[in-house]
Amino acid sequence: MIPDPSERHETVTGEDGTRLFLRTMPSRSAEARVRAIFCDGILCDGFIWKYLWNDVAGACDVAHWHYRGHGRSGAPADPTRIDIAAHATDLMSVRRHLGDPPCVVLGHSMGTQVCLEGWRLFPENVKGLVLLCGSFGKVTHSFRGVPILDKILPKLMDIVEKQPDIVRAIWSRIPPEMAFRAALLAGDVDQAHVRREDMLPYLKHMTHVDFPMFLKMLRSAGDHSAEEYLAKIDVPVLIIAGEKDTFTPASLSESMAEQIPGAELLMVPGGTHVAPIEQPDLIGERIRAFIDRVTAS
Repeated sequence: MIPDPSERHETVTGEDGTRLFLRTMPSRSAEARVRAIFCDGILCDGFIWKYLWNDVAGACDVAHWHYRGHGRSGAPADPTRIDIAAHATDLMSVRRHLGDPPCVVLGHSMGTQVCLEGWRLFPENVKGLVLLCGSFGKVTHSFRGVPILDKILPKLMDIVEKQPDIVRAIWSRIPPEMAFRAALLAGDVDQAHVRREDMLPYLKHMTHVDFPMFLKMLRSAGDHSAEEYLAKIDVPVLIIAGEKDTFTPASLSESMAEQIPGAELLMVPGGTHVAPIEQPDLIGERIRAFIDRVTAS
């Protein structure tokens, strides 16, 4: 996909000095009154927004940033600051760099936790939240609907600590094509809708992220939960879930929708964890309508 000539790439300095990558694009609508800010999932650098980026730009200005240690952002200045609160603080650094405009914050997967924590810590000027294929927290407890990842993770981290070079070498050599075929066989993506060319960039990028850092970040996401303050959220919220999501089961989205006052829920038929690139037309239309309502109120 050829970038829009109006798209701009910038560097933002986080609170602790970490260099963060940011791309922005102005809205095609002259009446845009908010900025949409896209927050990725763990191991991602924007592949999930491939279609929604231009779609949402039809309703408002858009911005997307890379997490510390991901994509074109730098490694964390403080290696211990890789938890959800650190990402939420980086999000606020991005917002300040943009002039802290009224914003709708969108998060996919772990980005859901980042959005929720960002609202809790820095609620001013957040006009709405769009939470896609994510959970309010404790994600390692619910992978495939069971706590297996929570039990495996400590053992895996112990192996990484003892033999980091070997683990890094194995991780970096995972063939993207093989990973894609495995995802199809496991039902982790919707064969009827997913496109190979949309998944391969993510699978390639995944192997370039520092694996030990990824595990620590995953553990932090597994320890974090926003459930205790869901009932206190006082801005409009749109929750989008994949009916067949194996990473963050749809029941978690349904639970969020029940606990957040006035939250809307869109259940994507047959959708998986990558529903935004499987059924972008359905999701894009709903997000644009949500942003229109938020800006009109």
